[in-house]
Amino acid sequence: MQFDITDEERRKAKIPHEILLANLIGNHILWFIASLGIAKTYWQPVAMVPVISALILGYLFWRGRRARDADTWFVRAHWEICLSRIRVFSIMLALLVIVAALGWVGYTYFGMMDIAVKAIIGGAGILPVMVTVLVLIVMESDALHQAGHGIVPDGYVKRVPPPSGLKLLETE
Repeated sequence: MQFDITDEERRKAKIPHEILLANLIGNHILWFIASLGIAKTYWQPVAMVPVISALILGYLFWRGRRARDADTWFVRAHWEICLSRIRVFSIMLALLVIVAALGWVGYTYFGMMDIAVKAIIGGAGILPVMVTVLVLIVMESDALHQAGHGIVPDGYVKRVPPPSGLKLLETE
């Protein structure tokens, strides 16, 4: 549903989507791929990817919780949409950590071959995270577009009705 929203509210509603997209594209794709090229010599740039991501996700969680009390309905709606997506992304990252830990345990204590551990971590850990990153990039790009045009998804509007003074321009 499209609402009559001020330019300032549109700008504020775009912020969570822009930050998450910067993390997904800039950190998890561009920085990660660039750092893989020098990973055999310098491992630190690769290690910065989860550190930077954790800081960004932590900020988004903190600011998203604050949005419930500090922002208008439209801005809060877009923060909550973003929060639901970073919860999914955080779960995927946690699963990657679990798969990597199991791979390390298998290699260290059960004598698994190095290549088998790499295949398991790559196929059951990294690949699902990569697919999630790509899907979230598409979803967040659309949410960024919606925030810029004063649109809130119908499902959110049904769950959390807008205030009575907010003018509805059109329904989807």
